[in-house]
Amino acid sequence: MTFDQLTPRRQEQLTAFDRLLTIMDELREQCPWDRKQTLESLRHLTIEETYELSDAILENNLPEIRKELGDIQLHLVFYAKIASEASNDTSGPSATARFDIADVLNSVCDKLISRHPHIYGNVVAETEEQVKANWEQLKLKEGNKSVLGGVPGALPALVKAMRIQEKARGAGFDWDEKEQVWAKVEEEMQEFKAEFDIDNGLDGVAGAIDVDKAEGEFGDLLFSLVNYARFIDINPETALERTNKKFIKRFQYIEEQARANGKLLSDMTLAEMDVYWNEAKTK
Repeated sequence: MTFDQLTPRRQEQLTAFDRLLTIMDELREQCPWDRKQTLESLRHLTIEETYELSDAILENNLPEIRKELGDIQLHLVFYAKIASEASNDTSGPSATARFDIADVLNSVCDKLISRHPHIYGNVVAETEEQVKANWEQLKLKEGNKSVLGGVPGALPALVKAMRIQEKARGAGFDWDEKEQVWAKVEEEMQEFKAEFDIDNGLDGVAGAIDVDKAEGEFGDLLFSLVNYARFIDINPETALERTNKKFIKRFQYIEEQARANGKLLSDMTLAEMDVYWNEAKTK
């Protein structure tokens, strides 16, 4: 299909992408800051942009989502541009590793076609779970030594726990009923309580609590809670972040009311702050 045969909107999309590529070429050549950037220098900026996108999604702020998507798209094009300049040596190993945005896009297109044989082949997958199971099996055939090998080591622990459990489920390693999962949560809660010795630990006896063991049991408890959340289709990362935002909003209300009444939080009792906290819950 030629460009003229595409729908007007698809032509606009491709033209916009070409415009970004052209601007990236110009900035890389002419702007001192852009010329200086490397894959490593952009990394922390990309992480920041990703969190900003995540925040906009949680706020359901479509204008902000559009803005953050643009920032991330710029970063993706930037990385590919830098990689295309990796080396002018056509004989060394870096020449083989060098790539540009076309290589990136073709690579992901090839992967999507390969990973969706129920669309582009003769495999049958009528449910989401069947699709996920096929996906994990295909990744193993592609060279992954473990189903869990695709979980990035640098993921935040809560997100990593969710991804580990999702991948294990894709391989058929999962509970059958949510009641079984909740029973595991209660079991881990009791083990944590016993190890931490909450009741007896309040007497201040030195060495009464083995912090390392208590930490291990607390980790097991969190992992089981993440598992239960996943089992009932709750994203624990999203749930916790919404609670974070709720707490911030209510705490800031306490600060605002304290200032309005000429008070400092440090001079207020917990009971006084609790009055404002309960007011904040109705806002």
